[in-house]
Amino acid sequence: MTPQRMRCMICGQGDTQPGTATLVLEREGRTVIVKHVPARVCENCGEEYVDEAAAAAALDNAERAVRGGAGVVIRE
Repeated sequence: MTPQRMRCMICGQGDTQPGTATLVLEREGRTVIVKHVPARVCENCGEEYVDEAAAAAALDNAERAVRGGAGVVIRE
């Protein structure tokens, strides 16, 4: 299924295109950076929109890292 076009809600000028985002998540004094998360990115201002499934996967990844005792983690 191809994602539908979406007008950026921040700038109102650009349409979003498939791309990736970097999420920075903080939990219990720890920082987890998840790179290359699938997202829709505004062609005008660069605002990133991560869908629910990708966000849930990134959060799960971060929770596992925190439970593992990591202080700062960078994942892809």
